[in-house]
Amino acid sequence: MYLLLDIFGYLSVVLRGLILIAQSFTLGGLAFWMLLWAPLRPQLTSGSLTIEQRCQAVLRISALAWALLTIASLALNVAALVGTLQVAWSEALGADFGRADLVIAACAFGIAVLAKNPAQGVRSIGLVALAVLALAMQTRLTHAASRPDVRWPLLLSDAGHMLGASVWIGGLPYFLIALSGCKDAGDWRRIARRYSLMSMAAVAAILAGGLTMAVTYIGSIEAIYGTAYGVMTLAKVGLLLMLLALGAGNYFLVERLRRDPSTPILRLKRFAEVEIGIGLTVLLAAASLTSLPPGVDLAQDRLNWHEIVERATPQWPPRLTSPDYDKLTVAQLQTKITLADAGRANAQAAYVPGEGTILPRNAEDIAWSEYNHHWAGIFVVLIGLLALIEHFRWGRWAKHWPLLFLGMAAFLFFRADEQAWPLGPAGFFESLRDPEVAQHRIFVLLIAVFGIFEWRVRLRGGKAGPAALVFPLTTALGGALLLTHSHAIANIKDQLLIEMSHTPLALCGVTAGWARWLELRMDGRVRQAAAWIWPIAFVLVGLILLEYREA
Repeated sequence: MYLLLDIFGYLSVVLRGLILIAQSFTLGGLAFWMLLWAPLRPQLTSGSLTIEQRCQAVLRISALAWALLTIASLALNVAALVGTLQVAWSEALGADFGRADLVIAACAFGIAVLAKNPAQGVRSIGLVALAVLALAMQTRLTHAASRPDVRWPLLLSDAGHMLGASVWIGGLPYFLIALSGCKDAGDWRRIARRYSLMSMAAVAAILAGGLTMAVTYIGSIEAIYGTAYGVMTLAKVGLLLMLLALGAGNYFLVERLRRDPSTPILRLKRFAEVEIGIGLTVLLAAASLTSLPPGVDLAQDRLNWHEIVERATPQWPPRLTSPDYDKLTVAQLQTKITLADAGRANAQAAYVPGEGTILPRNAEDIAWSEYNHHWAGIFVVLIGLLALIEHFRWGRWAKHWPLLFLGMAAFLFFRADEQAWPLGPAGFFESLRDPEVAQHRIFVLLIAVFGIFEWRVRLRGGKAGPAALVFPLTTALGGALLLTHSHAIANIKDQLLIEMSHTPLALCGVTAGWARWLELRMDGRVRQAAAWIWPIAFVLVGLILLEYREA
């Protein structure tokens, strides 16, 4: 139970993010089918049967995933409630969140069944009813349900916000399926024009709902930068601006397509792919946001502008020398315990993964962490610079820059978690019970994977094939994962200051990943611009790491 409670926060955020993704794909699929496909189907020339089958498959899988993930989330929440409050399972299931989750899961299962042929009249009515009921129950799991003062306006804003995200982001996979299945320029024009109108309406709903909730939940300018909720909201806004830029590019292309049916639609498809990726990141950020208390409720432990400026002010030179391991808290505590238990057969461990114990930190612990971040920053800056140099004819020798990822992965594997193997007392597999250690190991694995794949891509050039996509996908995934966990659940100032440095790292990672994707998947000026954007984003990541401070 200690392990469950220790990982509960992170696991609940991840599950919530996956639920929002499945929900968006389900509701977005229904909206696409009823608002776009059903009206346009008689006007399309070919490929409609294949498109229908693929859209139905995605819709049913999404609905089934929504149901299963909701049940998994319910089981996790009930287990945590039973373990902490010692209540009966039946009593925990009878709580408001339990009843809401059960209704949502039932609705999602119903959608998965009825979506086999959503074009029929009775089925369409049933699908709409189930979707509306599920969305209404979903709002009962948000902050709006706990606000007694302005509850109904917030519930409506939340519902509109989620529905808008579903129509826009959740409808994109079906939009791509339709574009790929049609071969006639007239069909492309009709589909793109209708989806563009749907997206604009969805964006209006997102902005209206988001603005209402931001004003209510944040409450002041100071809470924007002084609370974890405000910082995560800023991250979400940054991602939304990326989406709007891509959407604007597609809007102008759709207008060109309307005037000139011979306009190529490659950019339309590729931008839609990136919109899906960034959109999923937005949903993960939204899941992280729901795990945080609204900024307006946190009058204490807020950061002020002076504290932020003081921490963000660069200090030179960076910390490039490491403190001795035996001066760290975990080493000193273990030494004391070992001496005290010298006569016992089994000495007590200073650090036991999964128990949720937070060790005190001394100056050497802080120096150790800053040393790790600063050297990681040097690695990343070099990677970005060498990737830029490779663009020049005289810089072809720099193509081996992905090997630096392997060096950085090895460095972080040994240094990132001083309490775990190979330096600390906790064994490798035992240490994975600590969610923070597990996350670090995942990031190290991602770094090593995309380093190996990208090096092979550089060696093979244009013959790399699908392997070339591993690097952008893992880079974007790493940035997204960095947003799924908040370091300031209790809004402690030092933790929030760390969070404020991790948020731009995540945004730069997402930018780098999807810019590299466009470089690989596009041509012309977009490809050329993307080829410069992602290395610059890496350099920015490195510079942020070099400025990282914990004191």
